[in-house]
Amino acid sequence: MHARAPRLHCPSTPARFQMNGEMTVSVVTARVGDTVIATTEDPVIVEGNVYFPHEDVADGVLIATSAKSVCFWKGIASYYDIRAGGRTLRSAAFTYRRPSPLARRIKGRVAFWNGVEVSTDRTDQ
Repeated sequence: MHARAPRLHCPSTPARFQMNGEMTVSVVTARVGDTVIATTEDPVIVEGNVYFPHEDVADGVLIATSAKSVCFWKGIASYYDIRAGGRTLRSAAFTYRRPSPLARRIKGRVAFWNGVEVSTDRTDQ
């Protein structure tokens, strides 16, 4: 199990907002070095982590591991190694396959850390 420091609960929020009546969307990208491993216009942010829909992650990047951790309000996290840019980052992505009802918005999503750079750009629609 990975030990993660607990953080205060912060409601999950989509990265969208209105600006002068126009919808503004944050395009979020995850990179390992210069290699883009995920891009989405549908991020969910919980406790500072950006959760990407699984379908927005490049094929072949996520390698399932047996690593797990427990969050008191989200549930059990499962980890992935990431293979990209000619290297492998251990346990650098995680998902909650069966999140608690409080965290249901992150079901089917994956977040990155441990060497993955996540950046946000705003685009007007």
